[in-house]
Amino acid sequence: MASLFTKSCSKVVITFLLILPFLVSRSFAGRIVVYWGQTGGEGTLTATCHTGRYRIVNIAFLSQFGNGQTPQINLAGHCDSASNGCQKVSTSIRNCQNQGIKVLLSIGGSLESYTLPSADDARGVADYIWNNFLGGQSNSRPLGDVVLDGVDFDIKRGEIQYAALARRLSEYSRRGRKVYLSAALQCPFPDQKLNGALTTGLFDYVWVQFYNNPQCEFTSSNPDAFKNSWNKWTSSIQADQFFVGLPAARAAAGSGYVPSNDLINQVLPFVKKSAKYGGVMLYVKFNDDRSGYSSKIQGSL
Repeated sequence: MASLFTKSCSKVVITFLLILPFLVSRSFAGRIVVYWGQTGGEGTLTATCHTGRYRIVNIAFLSQFGNGQTPQINLAGHCDSASNGCQKVSTSIRNCQNQGIKVLLSIGGSLESYTLPSADDARGVADYIWNNFLGGQSNSRPLGDVVLDGVDFDIKRGEIQYAALARRLSEYSRRGRKVYLSAALQCPFPDQKLNGALTTGLFDYVWVQFYNNPQCEFTSSNPDAFKNSWNKWTSSIQADQFFVGLPAARAAAGSGYVPSNDLINQVLPFVKKSAKYGGVMLYVKFNDDRSGYSSKIQGSL
């Protein structure tokens, strides 16, 4: 009997040792983040998550807020929030979350109808976001009663009281369900709009936009510009994970597109050396559909 038990245990141990490398590689695999919401031709949020390619989706954008304005989400081509038409997206958000995919509300974008001129204003916007998109309560929730997983700061305009916004959202996070915070940054260090917010150390994810900034983009002829920028960000900012932000196709940005083979063979081997490596952020889903970029790189992350 003892012999049989010993043999059984030995088989279990051997099996575990055989699958251990697979488990380790899976647990440390990078993830793909994508922006969704600005083009109707990119398909539904449910279809986006069902591809199995993305682990975090940023719904873009809450493009109006601050300075006394009524905050407003703009999901161009998908729904009209002014008529409560975006509440139908709640079903898709739940579908994504049921697959273990985090769905964040991205605030800001390239439009100029947002600003935070004071800390009080920032805290007021945080309260609005909590009550209308996160775990709070409101009669006017633009995406229905679904609870998003966090907030993405994609800030390119306006005054810069975003540290106060991050702190307030973090206070809500400590009251119950975790509120994830992410930041989309221009690759020149430091980011002019979000440097103060980043120094709070409250951000879980940082996707550095290595596009539309030639001085720190990756090129095969001068990879050091990219490498120096990546090293500066990961060594200077306290955040859990950093992602390489790239356009999903040449048409998605003015510059910074990296062919998938260059990413796989030159960029990823370098960034994966960092303990803070998280994966790749792609802008945007519409362009990724046409280029197939995420499918090409998914197995190499």
